[in-house]
Amino acid sequence: VQLQASGGGSVQAGGSLRLSCAASVRTFSNYVMGWFRQAPGKEREFVAAINWRGISTNYADSVKGRFTISRDNAKSTVYLQMLSLKPEDTAVYYCAASYFYSDYDVPTNYAYWGQGTLVTVSS
Repeated sequence: VQLQASGGGSVQAGGSLRLSCAASVRTFSNYVMGWFRQAPGKEREFVAAINWRGISTNYADSVKGRFTISRDNAKSTVYLQMLSLKPEDTAVYYCAASYFYSDYDVPTNYAYWGQGTLVTVSS
């Protein structure tokens, strides 16, 4: 499984970005997809997850109501729409794939990781 994240950039506070993560995999719908982020000097943290068919989603409290995770299984792509961005959202964002939805917020649950895309939010 290869994951390619894109869509990062620099925006001002209050702005928006949409991240994409394209998967090179035979059956994308076999995988739970998650987004994590890591700010400088901090541990990697959970942002959002979506189950195999996109019916169930979960979010970190810090992004709930501002970020939306979605997936297009026909395109083997997962998205993260980010609205009302804050400076504290600045981080490298990683997409990840797992076979399991349990422990969706735990990085070690995910077997495959993309390379990360940088999001910088200025005040």
